[in-house]
Amino acid sequence: MAFNPRPKQREVLAYRSGKMGVSAVPGSGKTHTLSCLAAQIISSGVLDDDQEVLVVTLVNSAVDNFRVRIGLMIEEKGLLPNLGFRVRTLHGLAHDIVRERPGLVGLESNFQIVDEREADRIRVQAAGAWLRAHPFDLDEYLDPEMEEGKRDWVRREKLPELVSGIANAYIRTAKDLQVAPEVLQEKLTALPVPLSLAEMGAAIYADYQRALAYRGAVDFDDLIRLALLGLRSDPDYLERLRQRWPYILEDEAQDSSRLQEEILKMLAGDGNWVRVGDPNQAIYETFTTASPQYLKDFINRPDVLSRQLPNSGRSARSIIKLANYLIQWTIQEHPLAHARQALSRPYIKPTPRGDPQSNPPDEPNAIQLLLNKFTPQEELVAVANSLERWLPQHPDETAAVLVPRNTRGFQLVNELKRREIEYVEILASTSSTRAAAGALGNLLNYIADPQSAKKLASVYEVWRRADRDDDQAWQRTSQVSALLRKCQRVEDFVWPRPDRDWLEEQNLTEEDPAAYQSLLEFRVLIQRWLGTALLPVDQAVLTLAQDLFSEPTDLAISHKLALILRQASQANPTWRLPELTEELAVVARNERRFIGFGAEDTGLDPDIHKGKVMVATMHKAKGLEWDRVYLLSVNNYDFPSGNDYDSYLPERWFLRKNLNLEAETLEQLKTALSTDEYSWYTEGAATQKARLEYISERLRLLFVGITRARKELILTWNTGQNKDMRPAEPLLELAGFLGRQAPKKDGVDTQQQDA
Repeated sequence: MAFNPRPKQREVLAYRSGKMGVSAVPGSGKTHTLSCLAAQIISSGVLDDDQEVLVVTLVNSAVDNFRVRIGLMIEEKGLLPNLGFRVRTLHGLAHDIVRERPGLVGLESNFQIVDEREADRIRVQAAGAWLRAHPFDLDEYLDPEMEEGKRDWVRREKLPELVSGIANAYIRTAKDLQVAPEVLQEKLTALPVPLSLAEMGAAIYADYQRALAYRGAVDFDDLIRLALLGLRSDPDYLERLRQRWPYILEDEAQDSSRLQEEILKMLAGDGNWVRVGDPNQAIYETFTTASPQYLKDFINRPDVLSRQLPNSGRSARSIIKLANYLIQWTIQEHPLAHARQALSRPYIKPTPRGDPQSNPPDEPNAIQLLLNKFTPQEELVAVANSLERWLPQHPDETAAVLVPRNTRGFQLVNELKRREIEYVEILASTSSTRAAAGALGNLLNYIADPQSAKKLASVYEVWRRADRDDDQAWQRTSQVSALLRKCQRVEDFVWPRPDRDWLEEQNLTEEDPAAYQSLLEFRVLIQRWLGTALLPVDQAVLTLAQDLFSEPTDLAISHKLALILRQASQANPTWRLPELTEELAVVARNERRFIGFGAEDTGLDPDIHKGKVMVATMHKAKGLEWDRVYLLSVNNYDFPSGNDYDSYLPERWFLRKNLNLEAETLEQLKTALSTDEYSWYTEGAATQKARLEYISERLRLLFVGITRARKELILTWNTGQNKDMRPAEPLLELAGFLGRQAPKKDGVDTQQQDA
């Protein structure tokens, strides 16, 4: 695994001891350099037999990447490939610390860790219980102009999701601040004026922690909190860990949180700590305590050796110039003074002459920033048209469409699927998972309410879903479905009697014999499916799946879904079919993470998907690169700049004064914990502060998107659902920098009529 370092990489590899901070631009080879540094330390002989280099990184995929790279490098040096180092995420490191001495933090030796899905379920239950007990407590935050019918709908359909999201942010923040529910409640009770949002969060937090305690479990955030508590509780234990890990190498340090900073600072002590990251790629800041400022402050400390990895061989020079201009414009000219700190130098530099990882050939016309006024659907069609032309002509190159939100990705996938364009998803869940969960959910929803003609009609559409590929066939299916919706007594169709047979009464045998025959077959299936109501839910799902699906992938996903519902049923003995059906609906709506069969199982390496298009959120694309990249929805909703006409995703339309209720709740929490007697909560201030943080983070997200492209880059925007969005301010500035506002002929269709 030969590695020929550049001059700036050699400066990093010259490190021997102490503290070093490294600012690394996108595509600078920081992972390779950090792996090489770890291998160099291991092979240098400075470690004792019982010592390790500790590498801390952000996500599990990076753990595997580091482990393989370091293992190969030290094996080339004649050493055993799996000794002398440990690679962990922060959660993995915290687990190691707590699991070794659980008694230090009050845990039994056999304590359990609930995974993300189970933690989500517990939190959703706690939030739902609070809402049922306080159905009108949030009415004071609803838009007073909203009419009562819509207000009821918001309470029923929108508030559960909102309160669950608030609870997630509240609980994570409270744990990050290391405050227990009972301590928090005491502080809230002692306040001279009640803080209703903080009290709501505290009540849900207390229920959530009680549910964990009942299970004898902790969640991932508890692990981090308890790891720090353990290190503070026993100086001897801390000293043993310092001896075990005399060198700490931290990757993705721009995303370090307050507790990560504290844990690694304690483990490093006065010893050896190397932090590598890019503050311009800090995109996980909103509603967490992660901040690029930790890395910036560390690099600027007088006792820290400061180094840079400014050279990138990933992108063509024109793409590098565009990314650098975004940095320059942000620092010097962004209309919002606060946002001028969102991006910082160093600028990206191309690789030196003769570099083995040289930049791709430069073609300035391969960058297209489109100012065409696309509707959301027109934007999808235009990009799909472009891909239809480009992919067959470039079978050995990679392509990606990056979106700011999962929902936009799902919409594009549907368009690609309709055109039979090969794609790979890197979204919240795969389309196969969503389709399977949705289909099974519709069936279970009807079985739970077999008198509903509306639900029966939905099941018919699920059964005939293959007709969607043929417009005429789907029109016939829709007509039969509409007929079923009018059935006043569903049992007269499902279980007919000689004197009551709804199907025979429709006179379809002569008017539409094909529909008649279809409904006869459907009735036989419905009768069989209703029989599954007597089975355990996992067996019911597997039985239904055998009738619905034939593809191995769909059947495999159904087995996963059946397992999830069995676990949910065991964890919630009072749940019946409606609650279990809602669990499937959550998966289908992608409101809870579910691992299906897709990119996560086949690997995220774009080079193994040449000739296909990968669809990903910009967040998920971090660390990846493609030959051609499309960035969608670069409008003033997904990338606001503080203009009066901008809109903000976290601010819900049904709340008064555009309040960001998550931000307001967290501000009330911090007010309750404040020791400053002159500090008090002022409604709206947190919303304004959250806007500024959101604007800064979206600028960094756009920077990340641009720097994923090797050779070709295309940016588009759309007018949004209400057709009132505008192109994002950075898009206009970048287009002006390029000196053109019209694309070249090989890009996305530019004429509305051709879209």
